Amino acid sequence: MFEGLKKKFSDLVGSIVNKEETKAEEEKKIEQKVEEIKEQPRPEPIITHKAEEAKKHVEEKAKPPEIITEKPKLSVISKIKSVVIGKVTVKESDVDELLEKFKLSLVEADVNYEVAERLVDDMKGKMVGQTVSSSELAHYINGIVSASLYDILNKGSGTDMVKLALSKKSSNQGPFKILFIGPNGAGKTTTIAKITKMMIDNGMTCVMSASDTFRAAAIEQTVHHAEKLNVKVIKGNYGSDPASIAFDAISYAKAHGADVVLIDSAGRQDTNKSLMEEMRKMVRVTSPDMKVFIGESVTGSAILNQVREFNDAIKLDGIILTKLDVDAKGGNTISILSSSPVPILYFGMGEKYTDLMPYKPDFIIKNIVPAS
Repeated sequence: MFEGLKKKFSDLVGSIVNKEETKAEEEKKIEQKVEEIKEQPRPEPIITHKAEEAKKHVEEKAKPPEIITEKPKLSVISKIKSVVIGKVTVKESDVDELLEKFKLSLVEADVNYEVAERLVDDMKGKMVGQTVSSSELAHYINGIVSASLYDILNKGSGTDMVKLALSKKSSNQGPFKILFIGPNGAGKTTTIAKITKMMIDNGMTCVMSASDTFRAAAIEQTVHHAEKLNVKVIKGNYGSDPASIAFDAISYAKAHGADVVLIDSAGRQDTNKSLMEEMRKMVRVTSPDMKVFIGESVTGSAILNQVREFNDAIKLDGIILTKLDVDAKGGNTISILSSSPVPILYFGMGEKYTDLMPYKPDFIIKNIVPAS
């Protein structure tokens, strides 16, 4: 999981540490050479016999009173230098080129370019000018990476869907209605089943609405999950009005005291205007308590545009990213949370009904930032 992005961060930290260690080693060699030169005796000039006698005569006449002086202790100077060399001050010129390459690496890992630029600028601001012990440099840089990521990822703490549903149940204002939207193939129907299981485990009764009347076998898939979970499913025929099926599901839930209605919808792209208009109609008819976008974490940077378009159309309340367990790059989470006001609610981690994990920024950081 996130192997690609984790490698990018690891390579960056390693490059900075190696560069600073090399620089410090070169400075140390220069200092040692200077000390060696200071310690070497200066050779006496070669002079002739007569010139030597004349030199002695002049020196004897001009010889000043003997003064005892103490030679500077070079060992003290060396100790001061060794302390300074043990510290590293990170300069902008030292990291500029590395961070620029790192920015492009983030883009390759599905991080939006503008997001990558902001992240790198934030890291640079925290890094440049700081003086750190050489032995602690890798740990220090990892800390900066974690802090910069946390500033972005902490914005994603979303609404607790279960608490909202329980609150509506306790106030006898139910049912709690959730409309699920997103493109085909993202695992929408399976995710609805996972949310249903989560609601059941928290003591609530559920009704499924098979309102995807467009995709072949979509209704059968919803019925299959409903039977496995032992919940009621309201369905119609293919080609029938999905909004009316959702309305019937809500009416059934009210009549039978069900707590939650989970409404499937036709998979659609943000560019399909007719399906987008149909989705707006479903929102008007059902007045959902939550509108949740289901998208694949492995889709690439296109998912950010999808989220923006759907949010502009119907105002999303949350995002569930599926297939996180096979996401080798890991950049989508950073892009979405940095560039969209819509929070991530859950991660889909597999095919089991229990493979749904609440969003936690610490989990992402732990899987991205290399251990120091």
